[in-house]
Amino acid sequence: MAAAIRWAALALAAAGCGAALADDIDAGRAKATACAVCHGPLGVSTQMDAPNLAAQPAVYLAAQLRAYRGGARKHEVMAVIAKPLSDDDIGKLAAWFSSIRIEATAPR
Repeated sequence: MAAAIRWAALALAAAGCGAALADDIDAGRAKATACAVCHGPLGVSTQMDAPNLAAQPAVYLAAQLRAYRGGARKHEVMAVIAKPLSDDDIGKLAAWFSSIRIEATAPR
């Protein structure tokens, strides 16, 4: 019974989060202008030592930004960039980059 209630609550939450997710994606895109210098405007890296962010899972992106912010993950530039980010900022950036779709093709 408790599992059914949890599933019903999740379904109701998911039904109402479409507009909120779109707002988070838009806000994340606006906030990501600073990221574009190294990671490209669509999350495809422009630097040899910067990873692609496009299409990465939001949970992964958020965890990495929190790790940079807290010092658990070390990178001179990312530490400075992540330090002032709030959890809300991180969530919106993660929503933006995870919403980008990329296509992978195997070599011939």
